[in-house]
Amino acid sequence: MSRQWLVVILIVAGLALGAAALVRVGSGMDRVEVGSRMPDFQVSDPHTRDTISLREHYKGSVTLVNIWATWCVPCRTEMPAMEKVYHEYKDRGFRIAAVSVDEAADDVVNEFIERMGVTFDILHDRSGNIQKVYQTTGVPESFLVNQDGIIVRRVIGAHDWNSPVNRSLIERLLADAKPASGVAAR
Repeated sequence: MSRQWLVVILIVAGLALGAAALVRVGSGMDRVEVGSRMPDFQVSDPHTRDTISLREHYKGSVTLVNIWATWCVPCRTEMPAMEKVYHEYKDRGFRIAAVSVDEAADDVVNEFIERMGVTFDILHDRSGNIQKVYQTTGVPESFLVNQDGIIVRRVIGAHDWNSPVNRSLIERLLADAKPASGVAAR
């Protein structure tokens, strides 16, 4: 056998082993999609500087996880609707975890939120790693999660969360939810 053929065989074998390794490693990463469990992620509260676990902090609640940034115009567009739906359902256990991926300091996020006048939970991930974990394509991107931590809706881009269709879905999820600690369902 010529030396050229030996090199070709070694290259092909190396590529095959590499492909097999990628398949094995890639299959260990769960896809973030409707029907999958909400990925856990550690974020900071820009007001208190505390670190929280998304999965633990919102356990048992119907939660809208919204990934956004202060520089994102569509993010600003959807926030008033998010605030309205939050006010409508917060007493029944609906929560919003809006995670900013701004690289800027917490003060920039806090100032932005004060100007917007929103009252739902604003969190911060300066590293932007939540985008990898949640496998987002950009901002804004949102995940509606039921009380069991399962994603029931994923929306890419700005969205009217206060629309009749979304309100109906949230009401249905809240009706199915077990009361979260300290929050009684109606």
